[in-house]
Amino acid sequence: MKKSNPSIFAMLSRKSVKLKNTICIHIMPAAFVVFLLCYSGHALAEPTPGYNNKIPESIMTPNDLKTRVGTFKYFDGIPTKETAAAIYNHLDYIRGVESFLNGMPAASLEAIRRSQVVQGSINSNQVRIFDQLMDSNPLFLTGNTDTVYVSAVLDLKRDGPTVIEIPPGTGPGTVNDAFFRFVIDTGPPGPDQGKGGKYLILPPDHVHLQGEVPDDYFVARSTSWTNWFIARGFLKDGKPDFSSKLFREGLKIYPLSKAANPPAMEFYNGSGKAFNTIHSTNFQFFEELHAVIEREPIEMLDPQLRGLFASIGIQKGKPFAPDDRMKNILTKAAEVANATARTMLWYERDKSAFLYENSNWKRGFVGGSYKFLKDNGMGGRNIDARTQFFYFATVNTPAMTWKLIGKGSQYAWGYLDAKGDYLDGSKTYKLNLPKDPPAKKFISIVLYDPQTRSQLQTSQPFPSYNSEKHKGKVAVNDDGSVDLYIGPKAPAGKEANWLQTVPEKGWFCVLRLYSPTEAWFDKTWRPGEIELVK
Repeated sequence: MKKSNPSIFAMLSRKSVKLKNTICIHIMPAAFVVFLLCYSGHALAEPTPGYNNKIPESIMTPNDLKTRVGTFKYFDGIPTKETAAAIYNHLDYIRGVESFLNGMPAASLEAIRRSQVVQGSINSNQVRIFDQLMDSNPLFLTGNTDTVYVSAVLDLKRDGPTVIEIPPGTGPGTVNDAFFRFVIDTGPPGPDQGKGGKYLILPPDHVHLQGEVPDDYFVARSTSWTNWFIARGFLKDGKPDFSSKLFREGLKIYPLSKAANPPAMEFYNGSGKAFNTIHSTNFQFFEELHAVIEREPIEMLDPQLRGLFASIGIQKGKPFAPDDRMKNILTKAAEVANATARTMLWYERDKSAFLYENSNWKRGFVGGSYKFLKDNGMGGRNIDARTQFFYFATVNTPAMTWKLIGKGSQYAWGYLDAKGDYLDGSKTYKLNLPKDPPAKKFISIVLYDPQTRSQLQTSQPFPSYNSEKHKGKVAVNDDGSVDLYIGPKAPAGKEANWLQTVPEKGWFCVLRLYSPTEAWFDKTWRPGEIELVK
């Protein structure tokens, strides 16, 4: 025994004298050894050089550390100046990547806002309308060819509470805030239920109204000054005329303060026009994000997200002026972040993204939450699902995720054929759509460009099939199903059922169902897989 613990010997000796039970006296030496080992275990271990005790290796940093981003050097745990500089470069880089991925919803809506300003939409009463539908000319994330769009940007800071009068008979509409978060729905999925009504959008800082709001107003409060209103009108007899007239005559948008004498509506046609509504994927992205942060109330984002953006120089009330080092880092960060977003979109790791077993059809909202919550919020924000969606699409509403029989809309999309290969514009494919599509309004298939995530540009201005618009114009199989042929040239005799692709380019498609029925949700109806035609 070590002499370093005389007090323990003395204590145990005194106690042993007092023991009456001889059995305990015989057992005590073993117990003593165990006690001593437990008491002085650290002292028995070989001390770490430079220390009195053994230091766990798990908390130590070697002087030379090889990592995936280089070799870091330390003096007794203190990084060298060169290592510190490399670490900060890397930290700024990863925060740049994260800022891109997390800031994408804001940059996306900002790009939409700017596109409208360029075309003359400065005030809320100046509305872009697609009188002849949206063709493949504009760059617009997965815009459809099947409904008459109307689009308006609200400025609640300038105008205060703003009224949107929705005429009866419109399709679904939505108001989203500057971070592409849901504010309220209009039309069939909204509180007016397709009967029309007056919507009042309140600014984030609005405390009370000057006067009583009539009971027939549908009131919603936004978290931002900038808001985007978009609504869709359905085709009648396969034509857009009815909905175009409905919006032009019935849609009203004006500040509540001017309700007694609202400004006249101004509509400008977006059909056949080439313009861009997509955020940048290079350094310019961060400038777009800064513009949003600078314009919107600071409370729009939580402190965690504000802190992330501020860490790369994007902070409200301060100029965004990165030096050459930081600009170079953010340029590279944007490149990798863009690659990351594309990977999340095309190589989804969450198997629940697929609609069916042994199928390559995918959901529009991975996880089925318009708030992008994982496991009903137990897993927090599904940030990968949010990134994927906003790299791919616009308009955020529960009407796209909830089971709304006969009211909302549902989506599926595909970019792989039945064998799991990319869809190649040089090849020809067949897609079977079974009879009795599960939608009260229509189903459609629209082709898109994987680069722009916008409609595929071919000699067909509308690269799509619509069950309502093309009724009686396509060949129908004996069983009531429809075969679509998708490729660079129409197979002989299949011209009416052909959608054109571009050789040497990829493509993907989105299946839309407006006013879906039960057969979609219980999966008794499902689209065929995209089959390569040999």
